[in-house]
Amino acid sequence: MNTNTAKRFDIAKYMAGLGQNTQIVSSELAGLGSEEKNHALESIAQSIERQADRILKENARDMVAADQNNLASALKDRLYLDESRIAATVSGCRQVATLQDPVGEMTEPVQRPNGLEIRKMRVPLGVVGIIYESRPNVTVDAAVLCFKSGNACILRGGSEAFHSNMVFASCIKQGLIHAGLNEHCIQFVETTDRAAVDCLISMDEYVDIIVPRGGKGLIQRISEHATVPVIKHLDGICHVYIDSDADIEKAIRIAYNAKARRYGICGAMETLLVAQDVAPKVLPELCRLYHDKGIEIRGCQSSRLLVEELVPAVTQDWTTEYLDAILSIRIVDDLNQAISHIETYGSGHTDAIITENLKHQDEFMRRVDSSSVMINTSTQFADGFEYGLGAEIGISTDKLHVRGPVGLEGLTSQKYVVSSDGLARD
Repeated sequence: MNTNTAKRFDIAKYMAGLGQNTQIVSSELAGLGSEEKNHALESIAQSIERQADRILKENARDMVAADQNNLASALKDRLYLDESRIAATVSGCRQVATLQDPVGEMTEPVQRPNGLEIRKMRVPLGVVGIIYESRPNVTVDAAVLCFKSGNACILRGGSEAFHSNMVFASCIKQGLIHAGLNEHCIQFVETTDRAAVDCLISMDEYVDIIVPRGGKGLIQRISEHATVPVIKHLDGICHVYIDSDADIEKAIRIAYNAKARRYGICGAMETLLVAQDVAPKVLPELCRLYHDKGIEIRGCQSSRLLVEELVPAVTQDWTTEYLDAILSIRIVDDLNQAISHIETYGSGHTDAIITENLKHQDEFMRRVDSSSVMINTSTQFADGFEYGLGAEIGISTDKLHVRGPVGLEGLTSQKYVVSSDGLARD
């Protein structure tokens, strides 16, 4: 047996062991009450707080490696941790504890004429595999969401965040043990070998669903090769449309924030659409702000007549998720052309309209088929924490099972509960 074969065999054995342990404990976790789960979440939060200095130290190791490996600036932004980001992670953990536990919720009974009583109960999915890149906070967000929704999970972070992820995983483990729970509720894959991913996405006998978070290449590869069902989104090509009836001051503020606040998140605006009637009032000032921020602007021919220094946009720009300080701009005739552009080039993630026209708001809301539609709101709000979900395990642009930010309810399913007073069917 050659070295590669032996290595792959060992990883397959290791991953199968993780799967078996996680599956065994998943039934125990599904039976935990809300009070027990919330106590464990507080224990995890306290463990992270105690280890904050260690987390920063390990993250610094990852950042040094990121510089040495010339990691893209957007990915380094996702990777970076400071005290405020750790505090936000802890806050998200505690907010999840305050959310209503969906497990065990029952619908109102439906009485059938023959005496059957039909209800539906919300139940965990089982074992969730999460594969993600860069953001080490996902280790905690994903773990606590799966845990609160009664799911056991297997986490596999990216190699660029390995040291950060490992210390977060250690905090989670300590928190579970301190709360008197089985540490196998939340498992972390302790290898950077990509063969572990291949194993995880094909372990149908142990894993019920896969959630990938990362770049298009990762998600596409997993979607194409997984034999386990996948909750995913491939692109975050988000648009902001400034309508002819927009409040100009409001439009400039929102459109600037939608791009400039953070480049490396999937809710960042990548294309700005502007109605021709208001373009002369909006674009010169807005482009000045973008320029001062260091953002490269690629514009259509009409926009370049208004702002000369714009780089000519090509068709590929409309289909590109930059995740960087780059923005494409197109002037459109009206609302219909804006919606047509979004239908043609959008990814179904998040799209926004800025307008005071209620009819235009309603038409945009109804016709734009995205997982989140924003009205006079920055696309940067497309985030589970901002939606009151406590945190999110990802954003789904699929239409089956769950769509948009995936929180507690999105990590559950339903089963029918049927009862009667001894009915037997003829």
